[in-house]
Amino acid sequence: MSTSSVSKGCFVFKPSSKKRKTRSLGETCVNVENKKPSERRFKLCEDLWNKIKAETEVLQEELNKKILDSLLDFAKKCSTTRQHCDWASKMRANEIPTAALVLGVNVPDHDMTFQSLFDLLKHSVTPHVVSVQAKECGVLKHLLKRVLEGLMDVAVDDDDEEEMEQNPRSVHCSLSTLSDWYTAKTKKSSSATPGKKRNVQDEDEHHHHHQTPPVVIIFKDLEGFNPRVLQDFISICSRYIDRLPLMFIFGIATSPSTVQHMLPHSVSSLLCIELFQSLSCTQHLATVIDKLILTAQFPFKLNGKVMQVLISIFLYHDFSVRNFIKGLQLALLEHFHSQPLSILCCKKKEALLNVTLLSGRDLETVRQLPSFIRFVEKQEAGEQVKLMTDDDHLKEACQKLIKDLRKYHKSYYPVLRCLHTLTSLLPRYPLGKQIRELHLICLEKNVWENEDYQSAMNIVNQFKFVEFIDGLVTCHLPPPESQTLYEVCYYSSSATVRRHLNATPRTSIQTALSSPCFYLQSLKNEDGTVSNSAPDICIAYKLHLECGRLINLYDWLEAYATVVSAAEGQDPDCDTFGKVDDVKHARFIRSVSELEFLGFIKSTRQKTDHVARLTWGGC
Repeated sequence: MSTSSVSKGCFVFKPSSKKRKTRSLGETCVNVENKKPSERRFKLCEDLWNKIKAETEVLQEELNKKILDSLLDFAKKCSTTRQHCDWASKMRANEIPTAALVLGVNVPDHDMTFQSLFDLLKHSVTPHVVSVQAKECGVLKHLLKRVLEGLMDVAVDDDDEEEMEQNPRSVHCSLSTLSDWYTAKTKKSSSATPGKKRNVQDEDEHHHHHQTPPVVIIFKDLEGFNPRVLQDFISICSRYIDRLPLMFIFGIATSPSTVQHMLPHSVSSLLCIELFQSLSCTQHLATVIDKLILTAQFPFKLNGKVMQVLISIFLYHDFSVRNFIKGLQLALLEHFHSQPLSILCCKKKEALLNVTLLSGRDLETVRQLPSFIRFVEKQEAGEQVKLMTDDDHLKEACQKLIKDLRKYHKSYYPVLRCLHTLTSLLPRYPLGKQIRELHLICLEKNVWENEDYQSAMNIVNQFKFVEFIDGLVTCHLPPPESQTLYEVCYYSSSATVRRHLNATPRTSIQTALSSPCFYLQSLKNEDGTVSNSAPDICIAYKLHLECGRLINLYDWLEAYATVVSAAEGQDPDCDTFGKVDDVKHARFIRSVSELEFLGFIKSTRQKTDHVARLTWGGC
């Protein structure tokens, strides 16, 4: 018997992955097109900076990890030795374990290191950690107060009975108060152990490790403390060491010998000091440059002059890696703000997409770039016409040039490292000890034309090896200016970076006083002179420029009153015009005091009613 069946079904056909990708790209194009060019540039700038910032944070954690782990081990070792051994047999009873942390002179970067140390100690060793700074601890009472407030989280009075009555939670400012609080704290923690049974060894370890944690005091800037205050504080603390497990961490910016210079032997002998040396600021900078700048990971680049400005400010001003990174951020913001074609300074795929979205004005900007003009001049006549007149053809050419620029960066940095590895092994470092020095040479001109490079190759003097290196260098290390459309990725305004980062306060002050309209546009007259309604200090400053070395205060006051009267709209023919009243007199005295504070004048003993002028000419 034959049978037959009829089945009905609903079948779903999924689109191919290629089609889905095409649709996704189209949606991306629509989203990008809907944004204004300035908005797109801002978004690209923000995304790029977030990536650089994240990479910087990871890098700094890695650089600080070794020294922080060493300090952590020291704190745990001191705590364990104190708890599980006879402390008196290990050291004298009045010795305080102290870590001397030499951080170097890059003081602006110390806050980040101390914050990481503070968090690590709190998380892994003890909840009783406090950090103090010299500016807050001018006298012993203030130092004790900061320590107690930081550890006990209560208000500390200054031996004022009325304040004690108003604030019941306030305590006396003494180390005995801290000792009593610590004893009560550890007893309370000991009595709160869970009911689970432990063997004797586990119970003893739990009790000692968790119930008697050390009290860590971090002195962030040891050199800034008053030596006498520090000596008295250490002497007092040594008397409580049997009841209070204290531990010090000294943040030192100069040299370990600072401790001996600040503390006499009678006080330094109360400390059991162990030295810790952090990574030097120059090594830190070298690592930052290697990871953030000498890489093809980030499309944004600095030209040689901007790099030199940032490195010079670091070496001759503050030794701050954090400020160097701020300079990098400033250059990034300025580049995306001032360069319309920075919209192409992004990942390869995104850059190629953005090329198709360039407006007619952007394409004209491309045609005016010096590197593109050189590129056009090398083409045949027909190709030149297409590049200068056909927008679609120009976009296709730009996409190819962007790909070539990415290839250049991918090959540049490996060859740069190869050349540095070779030359750094030679005597006297002919091309610089640091790779950044070699990078600066390559940014400025053809490195193979450099005399030091040629002498280095002569020293090597080797099997076709020199020819091989020469071939790599000439092919992959030409300066960025030789690449078409390099302006898209490279920021070159070194003057702007220097003006923002290496400020000249005197110039800014004199500009504000002599030409307040530079900052306050409402004060500018039609003839470009300073308005009579300018701030009082500006009027006094302009009048003092008309005087000689000594300025008669009364004549100065009368001239000031005349100018102010004109600014108030008084009739020049009236009797009160130019007269000095109490209000004008007070305003004048305030202006003179401000000028003296800024360093433009000073009092003189030659004539009691005169002041001496201190500045001449402009900056």
